Amino acid sequence: MNVRLRSLSAAAVAIAVVAGASACSSATSSATPPALSGSITVFAAASLTTTFRSLAATFQRKNPDVTVQLSFAGSADLVTQITNGAPADVFASADTKNMTKLVDAKLVDGQPVNFATNVLEIAVPPDNPASIRSFADLAKPGVKTVVCAPQVPCGSATVAVERVSGVILTPVSEESAVTDVLGKVSSGEADAGLVYVTDVKAAGSTVKGIEFAESRAAVNTYPIAALRGSTNAAVATAFVDYVIGIVGQKTLAAAGFGKP
Repeated sequence: MNVRLRSLSAAAVAIAVVAGASACSSATSSATPPALSGSITVFAAASLTTTFRSLAATFQRKNPDVTVQLSFAGSADLVTQITNGAPADVFASADTKNMTKLVDAKLVDGQPVNFATNVLEIAVPPDNPASIRSFADLAKPGVKTVVCAPQVPCGSATVAVERVSGVILTPVSEESAVTDVLGKVSSGEADAGLVYVTDVKAAGSTVKGIEFAESRAAVNTYPIAALRGSTNAAVATAFVDYVIGIVGQKTLAAAGFGKP
């Protein structure tokens, strides 16, 4: 074989090697990530009940080998459960204060992400027996008003509105979750209750909502985070990403939540 043929042969080998390497690189870059599997437990504020049930269902359809278990309660109660060792993979709070407690306790994996906002609205029975038309009406003698306890995000927001408006309420009861307030109004046990805009919307015809300008003094921001003790970090992170992603944000907006 002459010099020219040897040179052409070497060049052909080099081209083949480069082509093979390129093909391997392309195959690797286009490979799909491993499918998610296993279960996670999501602790979420009571005001997220309807929305997170919907999101969990669509997330599971997208990931057939995944199971999302949901636990709803007041954010303060959920924080207490988590700090006491309750198994949870994701926490979604109705305020930043309760999420900060878990961050300070070093129970959060990474940084929480704000994913929604919410404001208070007055809920009354459909026939509005106490003729409530404003926040000040809730303080009138004889009006049976129900609110959230101060340590609960909706209760903290109520305190903020009282401070700004100068109207001090004398509730007949203080509940540990916004859903409990809504339940007392829809059952007729109370003349009015302070809940979130989203709760009124989710309740449909069982209650009537009354907006009030002072609610803007207490906008609650909702953060979400995967927890450090998660036994399925990949799925926990994927669920958080789903909530803050396009589908999650559209679902939250449709439920009446504001942008973070």
